[in-house]
This record gives sequence, C-alpha cells and structure tokens, in this order.
Amino acid sequence: MITALAITALVLAGGPAALFVLNLLRYRTPPAPPAAAVLPSLSVLVPARDEEANIEAILGSVLASEGVELEVVVLDDHSQDHTVDIVQRIAAADPRVRLERAPPLPPGWNGKQHACWVLAGLARHELLVFVDADVVLEPTALARMAGFMERSGAALASGAPRQRTTTLGERLIVPLIHFVLLSFLPLGRMRRSTHPAYASGIGQLFIARRDAYQRAGGHAAIRGSRHDGIGLPRTFRIAGSPTDLFDATQLATCHMYGSFGDVWRGFAKNADEGMGAPAAIVPFTLLLGLGQVLPFLLLPLTPWLPPGVSLMVILAVGAAWTPRLLAVWRFEQPLVGALMHPLGVALLLAIQWYALALRLSGNRVAWKGRLDKSQTLPEGPS
Repeated sequence: MITALAITALVLAGGPAALFVLNLLRYRTPPAPPAAAVLPSLSVLVPARDEEANIEAILGSVLASEGVELEVVVLDDHSQDHTVDIVQRIAAADPRVRLERAPPLPPGWNGKQHACWVLAGLARHELLVFVDADVVLEPTALARMAGFMERSGAALASGAPRQRTTTLGERLIVPLIHFVLLSFLPLGRMRRSTHPAYASGIGQLFIARRDAYQRAGGHAAIRGSRHDGIGLPRTFRIAGSPTDLFDATQLATCHMYGSFGDVWRGFAKNADEGMGAPAAIVPFTLLLGLGQVLPFLLLPLTPWLPPGVSLMVILAVGAAWTPRLLAVWRFEQPLVGALMHPLGVALLLAIQWYALALRLSGNRVAWKGRLDKSQTLPEGPS
C-alpha cells in the first residue's frame, strides 16, 4: 500500500514540476519595444467600486507610462466611499483621465463584467487594457504589452503581476496562482491552438484588440460569471481568436487582500467556476492532494520504509517543492509560502470545497456589497 502511494505521489508531483520548468522557458516578460515613429494608442479601463484606498496609486502609475498615447477611463460603480472625489481631482489636473458613472446593474449581470462591458463601449482606442484598481503599473508596462500584442498576434493577452503579500494567510495561498497556472497548463499547446480547453488568463490585467473583443461578445458573453480569468479567454477562443499569457512580474504589482479572511472570501467567490466547479473539483483534489500534500505526509515514514520506497517519497517531496522554490526566485514570491507549500495547497482545496458547498446550498460569497450577479446587500455607510 505504501509503495503504491509513493509511486502515485512521485508521478503526480513530478509531472506538474516538469511542466512548470518547461513553461518557465515560455512564460516571458515582454521586452522593451524599439523606438517607434507612431506611438501605440491604448484605452486603460478601470472598474472602481469603493476603491478609495487604491485608485490614486493606479491612476498615478498609468499617467506615468512611457512610450504610449493613452486615455484612462474610470467607471465608478456606485461607490459609497471617496473614490469619485479622488478621480475627479486627478481628472481636473490631467485631461487624459475621464470619470464615468455606471448605470444600474441589470438582472443577470455580475458587477465587474458589467463595468468592463460599459467601459469597453466608452473606449476611444483600438487596444483595450482592463486593469483592476488594486494593480500598480510600471512606466514601461503598457508599451511592452502593446509590443507583445504586435509580436504574438494574440487577440487577448494577460499576465500575473507581482503579488504583494503582507500576512501569512496571503503568503500561503496567493502565490499558488503561478503554481496552478504553470504546472497544469501547457503553454506551447495553448499557443498552437484556439481550443477553449486551453483558455486561461489573469483577471487583474488584460489587454485586448477592440475588433476581436466585439466579435467575441466581450464581457457580455460572460455577464453572469465572476471568473473573467477563464471566461474571457474562453469567449475569444470560441470565436476563433488566439489568446496568450505573458509574465507581468516586472510590469505590475498587485496587493489583492489584506487578511486571511479576505483571501478566503476572495478565492472562494469564483472558485465554483474554476477548480471548485462540480466537474473539476474531484480531479483537482486528487491531483493536488496526492501530488502536493501526500509526499509530505509520507516523508516522516521514510526511516522505516524500504530504501527504494523512501527514495521515491524524497523525490516526490523534491518535485513538489521545485516549482514553488523556482517561483520564489522568478516571481519574487515569499519563501515562507513555498516552504509551507503543502499547507497552502490544503487550504486552497478547502476553499474550493467551501465554495462548492455554498453553491449547492444556493448561496454565494458576498463581494463588495453584492451577493451574486443579480442580488445586492443593503447599502451601508462608507
């Protein structure tokens, strides 16, 4: 029995580790573009709902961009704090910033998807950059992203910013974004195909060609979804348009959550459309549980196991740790999260099952005052 478990752990840890290493060679930061006579033009689109803590930083970083012509459109989505006041002050000093107000949320729409759809209709340029308000861009980020679109031929692309984490709960779970993305998605096959099965993206930072966005139906095609990271690339691929990924570690920084409770709710709000979907949760639980947690459970038994079995367990532990330690170096992730990898994976799986249990009971995680795509919580004081 132990021998079978050791073999299973080694296979299920080794496969993702090998793919992660291979994907690192393909998941690259867009290089700085050469000087151009005509600068690329972009519309930077920022949905904002109660973002007074973040909105000034994101706008300041966008306005400091180099090598592009741009406009910044902020859509206030019925904020109850000082978001509008801050944007109005910045817009008064820089005509590139435009504040718009979101219409009432229609039935059947998720708030973010509706905001992004409205923003796309307000944009003036052919390259659309959808960026969350908690992201801060580097000065060359937009020029590099525009260059990536030109070289790759993609109709939609996204990248994971460097994730800033401050609490242990964040450091355990947030860095798993890169681990899951690069350990289970074959980037080479993704780039050779437009099959929807290879749809993947990072909802924090998207860049799209306007014509392809409109053909695919844009965010309207995923109006009821909370998971644009998968949903938006899938709609493009269904329409026959290629999508791609780039490394945004040196292009942008994001601080998504401030506590373990925020991490739990944030990852749970759309888990039932990804790993926590009914058809996916059992396979992912087996893949991650047996490949990333089981080796560490078997490790204390190695002094009493036959040498060959002990070696397989040790190799499985090394394979499970390899992607996380490489990610510490490549993506500037915290070492403590990598060292506590099995605990982080166990917590991630717990979030997926929690989200599925909520879904099966007819409930969803409330996010920014909205219970789900058509319900809202009573408005409270800001």
